[in-house]
Order: sequence, then structure tokens, then C-alpha cells
Amino acid sequence: MRSANTYLGSIGTTIFTVMSALANEHKSINLGQGFPDTEGPADVVAFAAEALKDGRNQYPPMPGVPELRQAVARANQRFYGLDVDWASEVTVTSGATEALAASLMAVVNPGDEVVLIEPLYDTYVPMVRMLGAIPRLVRLSPPHWDLPHADLEAAFGPKTKAILFNSPMNPCSKVFTAEELGFIAGLVEKWDTYAICDEVYEHLLFDGARHIPLMTFPGMRDRCMRIGSAGKTFSLTGWKVGYVTAAPNLTPLVQKAHQNLTFTTAPNLQRAVAVGLEKDDAYFASLASTLQDRRDQLAAGLTEIGLRVLPTQGTYFITTDFAPLAARVGFNGDDVAFCRHITEKAGVTAIPVTAFYDGPDAPRHYARFAFCKRPEVLEEAIRRLKAHFGG
Repeated sequence: MRSANTYLGSIGTTIFTVMSALANEHKSINLGQGFPDTEGPADVVAFAAEALKDGRNQYPPMPGVPELRQAVARANQRFYGLDVDWASEVTVTSGATEALAASLMAVVNPGDEVVLIEPLYDTYVPMVRMLGAIPRLVRLSPPHWDLPHADLEAAFGPKTKAILFNSPMNPCSKVFTAEELGFIAGLVEKWDTYAICDEVYEHLLFDGARHIPLMTFPGMRDRCMRIGSAGKTFSLTGWKVGYVTAAPNLTPLVQKAHQNLTFTTAPNLQRAVAVGLEKDDAYFASLASTLQDRRDQLAAGLTEIGLRVLPTQGTYFITTDFAPLAARVGFNGDDVAFCRHITEKAGVTAIPVTAFYDGPDAPRHYARFAFCKRPEVLEEAIRRLKAHFGG
């Protein structure tokens, strides 16, 4: 039989599926995959349920229902001062992953280069390669993950079509500073490229950190595709509702890609997300403060056990250096072995951070833990790890 797609055949099953299956097998507390273990806002869920019964269950408009596109435009103005025309600049997608694919498809041709920043979400590189484009990787270094200006500048060139990056950043929980974003904007303008901005954690920031969309910088309005996620903003990750804000020169291309990927998204969920985006400031503040409490709870427990907890400015995730603990208990394995070990022996699951690298020589002594869980679940995870390691 003739071979099928050689690239897809060469890549493995996502680490999240692998570790979740291992967690289920060993009845482990799964702090690997980043999804909350509580429901999102009750009024938003109730609206979605009621919306199923109002006779609007056929195909909604391909770009998204007007209610949600208008709400996204208002949210851009409310939070960032961006003046967005809902009719010509907003597209609703089936989750942020589809939004990423559609945005890349809108601007990338085979042979183009796309700048990516490691550590990165594990779907970025496959998406770029499936489009026939070439990833150019720039690596941040722990523990502070500062942007290496010289390396980033060297990654741009005549073949660069876009930069794709995430802020707040999964897995390392970095929030790009205004200075770093300004440097990126300068390179985007210098090389006449585009920026695909994965901003799904835009409302999940801690300790007074502030999210600044690259789109707000001079010269970036017509070059950026800004991606948001209802799943992250409302703790409803299974709904898979995302949205892309882009200028009128880019939106038709995003929508043509979207129509050939999923075409549309469940109308009742879209309309419920529109209601959510109109919630008052107290909701968004409480979302961040509640998660910050969970972060602090898990960080304190992991520190007591002997892990070194790296700074966590946003997202659902804590990155830890397990080298100090490994030295104390005589563990000599890499991050994959460590995450398997604590799943099988301690009953707690994390994700090895090498899963977020494509380039060689990735650091092999870091593990990522999700803290978007109930306090009692986090407490039990800490108890299990302490019992195993003697912390």
C-alpha cells in the first residue's frame, strides 16, 4: 500500500493524551492537561442551555453570529482601547487552535519562514510544517525567560512571512513586557511581515501583570491577527469557541481558511459567549485572583517538597525545576522519566517541558503543573508528593 502523509506519520501522539492516559491507568491526580475541574459562570452556561430551545440551531453565519462578533469588538475597546469593526474585523472559530490554523493559512505560502519562540505550545510547529512553511525557532531561557533580542533579530530575514507567539505564554507563564513587544513590533515592520498573536490567557494574569496586545503598538494594526479563547476566559474549555481580530485586509483571508476548516461553530455557544464577554469587571478580576490563590497554594506545596518553582506571571501553569529534588532523592532520569515516575509512584501527573521544544538540546529537568483545580485537589496532590518524597 502506498504511504500516507509522511509528516503526520512521523510525529507522535500529543504528550497530553499520553500523560492523561497514564494518569487514568494509575488513578493519578492529573495536573498535566490544562483544564479547570469546575464549571464556568452559571449564567453563561444557563444561557447556552436555553439558547438550544429557541429555534436557532441550523447553520449560523460562517464568520460567526453578529451578537458574538459585536461583543468581541466591544471587548477589544473596553480592555485595550482598540477600535474594531465587528462586521469586517472579527471571525469566530471552533476554538483557538482552529483560529491559529486559519490565521497561518491566511498569510503563509509553502517555503515561507515563520518565527516561533520556544518553549511553545506543541501544535505550533506541526501547523507551520503542514502548510509547507519553515519554522525558525528562537529560544527563551529559564528562569526568567527574557526575550533574546539578538537571536530574535537573527531569525528574521527576507523569507520571513510571520511571527507566531503566545503571551501570556504556555508553558512557562511569561508575560511579554512592553519593551519586548516593542522590539518584536520593530522587526515585524522592518521585514514587512505579519504577527499571529495567541492571547488566549489574556485575562489570566497575576501580581499586577498587564497584558498588552501587540496590535496596540504603532504600525501593528494592519499586521496582527489577535486570537482569543472563550474556553480560557470562562473556564469552559470543551466549548471550543475562539475568535480572531484582524484588519479588513486580513479578515477575508482568515474567513476563507475558516470556511474550509470547520465553516462554523455551535450557535447557542456563540451567543452564550457573547453574554459572557459583557460581564462586569468584577468577574474578570475574580477570575485572575482565584487562580492566583490556586497558584500560590500549589507553589508553596511544591517548594516544600523540594522543587524549585519558577516565576508564574499568568496562565494555568507552574514550571518547576526538579533538579534540586532529584539530587536529594537520587533520581537520575530526565523530565519524561520524572513525570512518569510521579504518576506511577506518587499518584500525581505533570507534563515534561521538553514536549514544548522542537529544537535540539532542550533542558530536561523541568516539569509543568496545572493549578486550575479545586483547592482540595491541589492539597491532595501536595500530600501525595510529600508522602512519596518525604517533603
